[in-house]
Amino acid sequence: MGDILWVAEQYACFLQGNQKNDSWIFALAVLLSSSLVYNSMGTIDQYALEKLYFVTELTELIKVKASADFHEDDEIEYLKIFPTFVWCVRDFSLELKIEGQVVNQDGYLEHALLLKKGNSKKVMEYNLPRQCIRNYFPKRKCFVFVRPVSRDLHTVEHVPEQMLDQSFVQECQKTVIQQRAAEFCKYIHETSQPKCLQGGHIITGRMLGMLASSYVSAIATGAVPCLDDAVTSMARMENAVAVRLASDHYRQQMEQQVVNMPMETRELSDIHGNCEKEALGVFMQRSFKDQHQEYQKQVVSDLAHQYLAVCQKNQQLSVEKCQVLLQSLSTEMHRKLQEGVYTLPGGYRLYVTDRNALVSEYHSTPGKGIQAEVVLAEFLKRKQIEADTILQAEKKLSEAEKLLASEADKATLMEQVNKAREEELFQLKQLREDERRTNEENLRQMKVKIVEEREEMLKEQERALESLMAEQKAVLEKGFQEKAELMEEQIQQLKHQEQQTWAGGLVDIIDFMGILRSIFNAARAFATSFIGEPD
Repeated sequence: MGDILWVAEQYACFLQGNQKNDSWIFALAVLLSSSLVYNSMGTIDQYALEKLYFVTELTELIKVKASADFHEDDEIEYLKIFPTFVWCVRDFSLELKIEGQVVNQDGYLEHALLLKKGNSKKVMEYNLPRQCIRNYFPKRKCFVFVRPVSRDLHTVEHVPEQMLDQSFVQECQKTVIQQRAAEFCKYIHETSQPKCLQGGHIITGRMLGMLASSYVSAIATGAVPCLDDAVTSMARMENAVAVRLASDHYRQQMEQQVVNMPMETRELSDIHGNCEKEALGVFMQRSFKDQHQEYQKQVVSDLAHQYLAVCQKNQQLSVEKCQVLLQSLSTEMHRKLQEGVYTLPGGYRLYVTDRNALVSEYHSTPGKGIQAEVVLAEFLKRKQIEADTILQAEKKLSEAEKLLASEADKATLMEQVNKAREEELFQLKQLREDERRTNEENLRQMKVKIVEEREEMLKEQERALESLMAEQKAVLEKGFQEKAELMEEQIQQLKHQEQQTWAGGLVDIIDFMGILRSIFNAARAFATSFIGEPD
């Protein structure tokens, strides 16, 4: 609300009626609208076009790109961003005829915008506003409405029907006015598109407010509003929000779905994959103009660290649960050990039998999680000294039998250590698989986004190209050969831009693959810090 009030306060300084402020208001309207409705009275004649003087100043009042990247005489960029121009002529008093031929409303406008031949100062002054409208607003529409009363227009709602202008009444009776009003409303409702950035990204109400604030701030400080600078500034804020929304979505989904920890590695990985895919979708939908994928890199890194933190928690809970289970299962063995049962003749065989039963029951207990074999290996290592002591005290076994029993114990322990190593290797392998899947999903969604943006840019370029070619044809028909040749250069430039559009997307994908590798190297180091490299 504060920003809106600030814009309103700054905008108030433009409301003073002078030529400079009129020009700035018109420039703001052009920058912020997708359909610009210009309202005038009477007819479209030289006087009406002279009043539209601010259209001749647009390139001085608006910059599309930073000066280092943009030539002021490059009208193609303006052609891409300027809105549809709808000229509404109120209190129209003429017949829609040109040289005795009936024309429609659009034909009337186009006739009014025809250029004159010649190089005199008078001809140039005549052509300038017309040429600017033709150049900057290739998509034009016109609606004319007759005057309802000859005077006291401000009280028209109270004027009796018999006091209305007869031409207005006659047209009302023919339903012409109602039809034109309906046509106007239908045209605006059906053809006006949401305000979009290049690439088809729709501007929301909040974003429009940010743009307005940026433009007004520039004007208030005496600068020229630059669309590229304003969009870049807005993109930084919107992309930061996109990162936060994606991270929040991932965290919320993981909290809802990861409820029965500890979980098995693959089960947790599948949940992560689905949540990550959705989170990336949230980011892609909200983000735009993410140069060098700076913010996408933040998302990937943040999701990776969140996932690894969940893995770490899952691992710790698995360790705790397995330790509690082993402590519970070994209670009886501990009692026998304290009472000296295992030191009696035949005690070692009883110890091994009890230990094997413990291991069997441990393995048959579900829900131990990803550290089951690692914790069991550590448990058996600790019990090895205890087993050796009992074995050496066993009197029913010969020295040779004790040696064989000791070797068998070592083999059993080594087998368990190998299982623990396999368990850890599987976890690292799954993390690498997660990296591969993340890589593929990021590239997939990025390609989709690039393709969509490039298709929109191609549509914009195609619309601009069609407009230029139509205008070139019109000026050629009127004999303006030199102007047509200049337009041919712009047409070729647009065609070249179309060829470069897809190439830019490929570069973005290649660059991003390098970014992903650096992220995953950091993630792997983080993972190793709590999983550890296998022995």
